[in-house]
Amino acid sequence: MADECFRHPRLAAIYDPLDPDRSDLDAYLRMATEEFAARRVLDLGCGTGVFALALAGRGVDVVGVDPAAASVEVARGKPGGERVRWICGDATTLPPLRVDLVTMTANAAQQITDQGQWRATLGGVHDALRSGGRVVFETRDPARRAWEEWNRAASHSVTDIPGTGPVESWDEVTDVNGPLVTFRSTYLFVADGEVITSESTLRFREREEVAEDLAAAGFVVEGVRDAPDRPGKEFVFVARRPES
Repeated sequence: MADECFRHPRLAAIYDPLDPDRSDLDAYLRMATEEFAARRVLDLGCGTGVFALALAGRGVDVVGVDPAAASVEVARGKPGGERVRWICGDATTLPPLRVDLVTMTANAAQQITDQGQWRATLGGVHDALRSGGRVVFETRDPARRAWEEWNRAASHSVTDIPGTGPVESWDEVTDVNGPLVTFRSTYLFVADGEVITSESTLRFREREEVAEDLAAAGFVVEGVRDAPDRPGKEFVFVARRPES
C-alpha cells in the first residue's frame, strides 16, 4: 500500500509544490531518450507523473503505474496527461507489455520493503520488458546513512502554495531496524489548521544484495552508476533482460 503522502488527496495535490526541483530526473531522461533510444517506457512508481509526462513530451510511448490512486489522478489531470496510459497498481498487476525500458526514479525501489514483494516486482518488470530491454532504478547507499539527516531541524520548511496557502512540513525518523528506516512526515495547513501525518518505511539494500536479486530475476547487470546530482550517495542500477 502506498504511503499517506501519496494516497491522501490533499497531500497528493501539494506533492509537486513541496518538491519543485526535479533535476534528479535529467539523467534518466538522457538515458531513456538518448543513450537507450527507448520508444516505449514503463515508469513504475510514477507518482504525480512528472517523469512520465516529460518522456511523453518527447514523443515516447509511456505507461505510468503507481499504487496511489490520488497521485495517479493528479498525474492524469496535468497538461499532456492524455498522452500517457495511467494504471493504478504495481508491477505484479500489469497488463501484457513489451517495453524497451522500465524506470523507477526517486528511490521508488526503496519503498518496496518486503523481500517477497521486491522479488515479485522484479519478476513483473522482467515480464514487461521486451527481449534486450532494460530496467533502470536508484537506491541509496546504506553506508552514507542518509536517515541521520532526516530530522525536524534539517527538513522544516514553509511553502506558500497557490490556492492552498502556507504549508508547514517536516520529517522525523521514528525507527531504524536493520535495513529498514521508518520516518514520519508532518504537514500543517496553516489556513485551516489541519495536520496530516504520513508514516513511511524504506529499505536500504546493499549493492551486492541488489545485484544478486536482479540476477535471480533473470537480469544481467550492465552497470552501477552514480547519481550525477547526488554523487557518492546513490546506486543507479542498469540491468538488461537478455536476448531470447
